[in-house]
Amino acid sequence: MWENRKKIGIMGGTFDPIHIGHLILGETAYEQFQLDKVLFMPAGNPPHKKNRKDGASNQQRVEMVKRAIASNPHFELSLVEMDKITYTYTYKTLEELKEQNPDTDYYFILGADSLYDFEEWKEPGRILQACTVLVATRDHTSHERLNNRISFLEEKYHGRIEKMNSPTIDIASKELRARIAEGNPIIYYVPDEVAAYIRENNIYKDCDKDEI
Repeated sequence: MWENRKKIGIMGGTFDPIHIGHLILGETAYEQFQLDKVLFMPAGNPPHKKNRKDGASNQQRVEMVKRAIASNPHFELSLVEMDKITYTYTYKTLEELKEQNPDTDYYFILGADSLYDFEEWKEPGRILQACTVLVATRDHTSHERLNNRISFLEEKYHGRIEKMNSPTIDIASKELRARIAEGNPIIYYVPDEVAAYIRENNIYKDCDKDEI
């Protein structure tokens, strides 16, 4: 029916802060799967992080994403989840996007670790019906174990999961917040524009290191 379907990647997360690992995953997905663009979608009110403390404000997280992706013409900021007042769920976001854009195929980008927790997400079957999941491989993850997990989920939920050939950049936003709170540099961990914004606005400096 749709001869020229669009292929859109989605990179979701709290991005607290966004770092080069996120950007490399987005770029890898864009290149490997010949996507038209990748949406960076900050989560506004994710239920699994409802007790998030000592993080950046919503406005600050959006600004950091905006600065991080500004130089890449095929990266785009999406506030679809940020604008929601209630808890945001991935399956709802994907279903709404598909309904609004029936000529588009969506590719949801995940880290390998998230795939093992995937069945704990709300409505994993509906997620897999609404998109193709792209999963990043990591050196500390057994390829056999990952392949078995992919086969299990595809068979159970009749979905499609593809592996990305992504370099291993194992950075956690939690570790970055701790580095900043301790006064350690984050050069090369985040784009210079993001590091400057964090510094200028004293984000994470007053974090309780025991609560990060």
